[in-house]
Amino acid sequence: MDQLYHQTNKQIQEVNFNMGHLEKVDKESVHVVENEIQASIDLIFSNLERLEILAGKEPPQKRQNAKLRVNQLKYDVQHLQAGLRNFQHRRYTREQQEREREELLAKTFTTN
Repeated sequence: MDQLYHQTNKQIQEVNFNMGHLEKVDKESVHVVENEIQASIDLIFSNLERLEILAGKEPPQKRQNAKLRVNQLKYDVQHLQAGLRNFQHRRYTREQQEREREELLAKTFTTN
């Protein structure tokens, strides 16, 4: 269990690091980076499911602490997931505004 816990924690730190670079990525490769981050988050969630099972199998004196550690990882990864969704929403809104701006600039107006 400890090995999987440390591996999952390291993956969470890597995703957090990649989220920091997401703002600096050019427009063409932002989708690729988002997909990589989402794939990592999905892998972390599957590891957390396994960790929950393993925490339940710990001896009674260690079980509470193990479940607490797994819950902390869950909270961290949910926070990362929300951050990714927030970034995607901001990017989508910004792209929508750019499209609307270009549409207005291309439109020809006539007098009454």
